[in-house]
Amino acid sequence: MVPGARRHGTLLLRSPVRKKVLVLCTGNSCRSQMGEGWLRHDLGESVEAFSAGTTPSFVHPRAIQVMAEAGVDLSTHSSKGVESLRGVAFDLVVTVCDSAREACPVFPGAKRTVHHAFEDPAHAGTGNEALPAFRRVRDEIRSVLVPLVARELGLPGR
Repeated sequence: MVPGARRHGTLLLRSPVRKKVLVLCTGNSCRSQMGEGWLRHDLGESVEAFSAGTTPSFVHPRAIQVMAEAGVDLSTHSSKGVESLRGVAFDLVVTVCDSAREACPVFPGAKRTVHHAFEDPAHAGTGNEALPAFRRVRDEIRSVLVPLVARELGLPGR
């Protein structure tokens, strides 16, 4: 039997093989988490999304809040270190901050690595005054990262 295929009566049906994408940042608390969330939301049929950090910390509560406003649930996400994903054969690794690109200029096992830096909303302050920055970065990640990934992977109709 062909990998990714299953039998349905006498027909052999192929299940689409989803491309593995890693969104990499420093703390895996804001930008990479939002990127993973958007990729799962917008490209989930074609992409298996992961996120990690070079020095993981925590998932920022404001990132969870603003993504929930947009209909994407990050409440069960956890901050993961890049070491926990070594050995995964990624089709694409996207670094979303300059320090992650410097720390991991080449990701072992990745077919391709690209970089697009986004502002870190965690530096916008504390409390509700930081929400506009988190919303702006959330929207920018969706409008830039999702089409970037689709283009890099050659996904149809994107």
